[in-house]
Amino acid sequence: MSRRLVTAVAGVVTAPVERVWPLLRRQVPATEGGEHFLAHQGGWWYRGEWTVTAHPEGTRVDHRVYCVAGPFWAVALANRLFIGFGARTRRAFGDRLAAIAHQSGGSARLT
Repeated sequence: MSRRLVTAVAGVVTAPVERVWPLLRRQVPATEGGEHFLAHQGGWWYRGEWTVTAHPEGTRVDHRVYCVAGPFWAVALANRLFIGFGARTRRAFGDRLAAIAHQSGGSARLT
């Protein structure tokens, strides 16, 4: 599968992986999964991947969005050259992280 990174964002939740992971799994409509890894592939170009790892403050959550369609220029044109896409992804990720932090009794910050 050909893929190209479109945007990436990460954050930290001040709760252990054991609390954060199940909450993330409930929020992400995963089409693939593994140990502390989720992926959702949808539409004709989109693939989102999430990973959680232990962090000195609790849990680090990474989210990457890939284009899995080719050629990339066609996808970029169809998505208005991805203008604003990174900022929208960061806001949505921040909202998701804040909800997970609230549910796990911790706090969250984007890195």
